[in-house]
Amino acid sequence: MNILWTAEELKTLFSAERGWDVSGVSIDTRSLQPGDLFVALAGARDGHEFVEDAFSKGAAAALVSRPMAGNTICVPDTLKAVEALGRLARARSRAKALAVTGSVGKTTVKEMLRRTLSAFGKVHAAEASFNNHIGVPLSLARMPRDSQFGIFEIGMNHPGEIAPLAAMVQPDVALITCVDKAHLGLMGSELAIAREKASIYSALAPGGAAIIPGETAYLQVLREALPPGCQAFLFNGPEARLLDVLSGPENAEIAAEVFDLRLYFRLAAPGRHMASNALAALTAAAALGLDVEKAAAALSGFAPYSGRGVQRSLNLSGGRKILLLDESYNASGASMRAAFSVLKLQPGRHVAVLGDMLELGEYTNAEHLALAPALRDAADVVFAAGAGCEVLFDALPQAMQGAHAPDAVSLAPMVKAALRDGDAVLVKGSYGSRMRDVISALESGG
Repeated sequence: MNILWTAEELKTLFSAERGWDVSGVSIDTRSLQPGDLFVALAGARDGHEFVEDAFSKGAAAALVSRPMAGNTICVPDTLKAVEALGRLARARSRAKALAVTGSVGKTTVKEMLRRTLSAFGKVHAAEASFNNHIGVPLSLARMPRDSQFGIFEIGMNHPGEIAPLAAMVQPDVALITCVDKAHLGLMGSELAIAREKASIYSALAPGGAAIIPGETAYLQVLREALPPGCQAFLFNGPEARLLDVLSGPENAEIAAEVFDLRLYFRLAAPGRHMASNALAALTAAAALGLDVEKAAAALSGFAPYSGRGVQRSLNLSGGRKILLLDESYNASGASMRAAFSVLKLQPGRHVAVLGDMLELGEYTNAEHLALAPALRDAADVVFAAGAGCEVLFDALPQAMQGAHAPDAVSLAPMVKAALRDGDAVLVKGSYGSRMRDVISALESGG
């Protein structure tokens, strides 16, 4: 097997009596692979309950916080043990590390960077949005020692969360996609969000590169956060700008200029927001000193994926065929408006199926109502789930009102029954609004 961590490394790091060679690190027995190191984390379910299951599935060893039978290494705190693995993985690696945050688009930019940088060397990046206090150190701990690039997504819900995660990553490049009102209820103000996002730059060493969204209203706040000796590059700014974006229903033809070099490429993803994400990724590649034309060629053809804008045709009962725009993973004001712009490009009747934007606190009603003009411009009929979306739904003309329900699972059958052959159907909401329940209902066909 390919060894990720040697027995000697684990023994030394955790002052254990012995260690075992492992090929991966797992915190979930459902996805564990033979040869993995299983980490028994505390959570909604105590990971120690699954140690026996992990060994039955071929785990080579387990990190635990109480004595247990088998190839176990006992540590005082298993999460801190993952953090220690992450820090050691970063220390032993010669990879160029990139840290990505932002109110919208960070996972998409991470995936664009994965595709782009793969043209230049071996890339390590998490398959999912592992961007919190567990996901970031876990992603680091899983980084092979021969990686040439490591891409790490960093998220937040509360003040003070980004800086310590960025310090673990020690990025050579730190990128902010945008500053928007996501988590406004938990952060208190958009300025507080901007300052928290800007803290990702604090981990840059002298000579590191800060990639900054040039169109943000908080440009000065982001600039003031830059440590001495780092370089600043603005996308949608002087260093990198979009010259033209020709967006059709399924793709976008893009002309851009990055570091005075004219680029032309195509995304299998419509919308100016996708073009801006691509520009951010190419600016990061340029900041690393890579061939930007080669980077743009590698990025060309990028397509969105499940929950984040992927388009697919579905067959429903009665011979109805619809185009589904799956944006069910998450939502904020900016991403809602971007999704509406893509819906507007599609042929057929435009159907918006929306769930609440969450974590807005006292701003919930205002932020939902603010979507009404863009929604009226893009949609023909609207279905809504949740209390926040009810306020938006009630503000729409009666002719646009499809149905409202308290939750997605109650709304799903109403949507399914009302759809017509040829409809373009956007499904979007915050993760906690469970709009994937609507997706599941539509995917069940008849």
